[in-house]
Amino acid sequence: MTFDDIDTTQINVGSNDRNATSKTASAGHESLPSLQASAPLSCRSSSAKVKTVQLWDKSKDDLMKQLGELKADLGQLRIQKVVSSGSKLNKIHDLRKSIARVLTVINAKQRSQLRLFYKNKKYAPLDLRPKQTRAIRRRLSPEDKARVLEKAKKRETHFPQRKFAIKA
Repeated sequence: MTFDDIDTTQINVGSNDRNATSKTASAGHESLPSLQASAPLSCRSSSAKVKTVQLWDKSKDDLMKQLGELKADLGQLRIQKVVSSGSKLNKIHDLRKSIARVLTVINAKQRSQLRLFYKNKKYAPLDLRPKQTRAIRRRLSPEDKARVLEKAKKRETHFPQRKFAIKA
């Protein structure tokens, strides 16, 4: 028997005999075989862990496209996990973390552009302001602290601090 003689429709990759009989019993369902189809080559390469360093150089459109591909791969893996008994948990975990990395880079780029936009403006959105502590945020600014009221100026000029010399 050669490789060409094998019927590829009867091969169940990564499953045991129990699942093979249940799949053949439900072969009348038309959507089931399409779910078992293997992922295209482009999807297989994107299921590897995404390096954050590579993401910083990409444009927002490329990042959104990659995010869409990763989410599609995640959906396919979740369907495969339900259909077959083979565990896809490691790949699902890696894909979820890769999606998080892409989203983190997108959000960081967006925040940096917003910081540039609000750099010389009088007010900035609350989430772009420095966090600090509540007491520090409520503290008087250095300009307000140095400011002296008119009444205080008059009092200082009319009633200056007395100077005493102590005899020793």
